[in-house]
Amino acid sequence: MHVQYTHPLFPVQPKVLRRCVPGLERALCDQAAPLKGAKAGRRPGQEQRASLWPCRVLQTKRLAGRLRSETCHVPGTSPVPHSRLPLHPWLVVPVVRDALTRLDALANGHMFDARSRAAAGGSPCVRCAVVGNGGILNGSRAGAAIDRHDYVFRTNGALTKGFERDVGRRTSFYVFSTNTMMNSLHNYSSNGFRQLPQTLETRYIFLPDHDRDYLLLRAALTHSPVDRGPDEGARPERYFGKDLWAEKFKMFHPDFIRYVRNRFLRSSILDTPQWRLYRPSTGAVMLLAALHTCDEVSAYGFITPNYRAYSEHYFDLTHKALLFYANHDLRLEMSLWQELHQSRLIMLHTRG
Repeated sequence: MHVQYTHPLFPVQPKVLRRCVPGLERALCDQAAPLKGAKAGRRPGQEQRASLWPCRVLQTKRLAGRLRSETCHVPGTSPVPHSRLPLHPWLVVPVVRDALTRLDALANGHMFDARSRAAAGGSPCVRCAVVGNGGILNGSRAGAAIDRHDYVFRTNGALTKGFERDVGRRTSFYVFSTNTMMNSLHNYSSNGFRQLPQTLETRYIFLPDHDRDYLLLRAALTHSPVDRGPDEGARPERYFGKDLWAEKFKMFHPDFIRYVRNRFLRSSILDTPQWRLYRPSTGAVMLLAALHTCDEVSAYGFITPNYRAYSEHYFDLTHKALLFYANHDLRLEMSLWQELHQSRLIMLHTRG
């Protein structure tokens, strides 16, 4: 049986077997030419599957000097002009290059490194739970199901203490930008979120949104305080714990974020004077990154059509209506999650 996913931005339907689910095809991404020298038939879980997508998910040392030349778009379509990109790392090339040259461990460029795969039992089929912070999780009793996955992705106010029954205990990957992390620690401290997940299993994935992300990454990799910018003097162990070995850290490639925005979540906001504000939410980038690296993806705590029935976050002390801000298009994201779920490309947790 072939299950095909048709997206209005994809002129050709991909046909790539998703091995873990009999009869289900992994049908997403554009059909641009494979990466030069890449071969098909990689083992499940390896993120650089040339037959699926031409863009790299993660940055590494070898990309440090090539950021300006890395591009990604669907053949036959016009990519959004470079002047309309939310990420301009070349404006601070020395900072970017200095940080990326320190991402020289093999684990930095692979989502599932040897240590994390061993912790997950070395399963040939990589099953991932991607956990948002939506109020739909409060009272869901989904925690045990979440923790049974090989890997668990979380983001922003990833509060688990006191909510284990609903959201689980494990955090394999914490996804953040420095801005969203700082805001979460400040805004949700009264809810109990006072530090990031810090376990032997946890890896930290930066979503580069500003030069402060590269500055904090460099500080973490050099075991030193941030030396400039709005976070000057901040010590990385405050956020990531004292055991700052380099393999703990990863960073999304700007091309992957741009590709996610232009091909999966190209909002009409980009056609308005407010286009500079728009970017996919951190949770959306996290979920789509998992979709490009895992063999089976279950999404919990993401927006669903009955979002009004739930508080904004599962950890809210009182009911708070979900707010829609100009920098994200949550309704577009909701539509995409529904489409992926109906196409059996993800399992979207729903209630009611």
